[in-house]
Amino acid sequence: MSQRPYQGGGQRPGQEVGWVPKTKLGKLVQAGEIVSMEEIFTQGMRIKEPEIVDTLLPNIQQEVLGIGFVQKQTDAGERSRFRAIVAVGNGDGYIGVGEGKARQVRTAIDKGTIQAKLNVVPVRRGCGSWECRCGRAHTVPFSVVGKCGSVRVHVLPSPRGLGLVAGEIPKQVLRLAGVKDCWTRTLVQTYNVVTQQDWVA
Repeated sequence: MSQRPYQGGGQRPGQEVGWVPKTKLGKLVQAGEIVSMEEIFTQGMRIKEPEIVDTLLPNIQQEVLGIGFVQKQTDAGERSRFRAIVAVGNGDGYIGVGEGKARQVRTAIDKGTIQAKLNVVPVRRGCGSWECRCGRAHTVPFSVVGKCGSVRVHVLPSPRGLGLVAGEIPKQVLRLAGVKDCWTRTLVQTYNVVTQQDWVA
């Protein structure tokens, strides 16, 4: 039995379509007028298409930091989905973290990867350790503090060859960012609810 010829419009079955940019930045990247991520951040432009990162950082890597199961109560009942936290980086000064939710794990990871690419930022590196002073970009140039909720993470410069003194997940993020040596410290406040008895006191 002969196969009917394809008569529909758009993409043919099994045919790959190249990237068609929709934003001004995407068109500049595709035309070759912007050739590095540094130019984007210097001009203060915002990345709205993940293909921009794929083009300018062809060696970008992806790490799934965690997968969880979340539920939401709706009028029709409970709605269950998977949540994936994904980090991307080129191991040379650029890192991005994103979150994706979907009914399928694979779809949640794909959404998280896209969001992480849209959140890519440059990471300043240097040799901020007074014990080393080698002048190479192997650690952070100074002490850095990140805060989210009640959690504070301190990243301290360390001498060359020490490695990453951190937990497993921070190690993955620091490696993707291109940081090879550092100390880390985490401060967490687990109870911060003020009750009525505290008000009276």
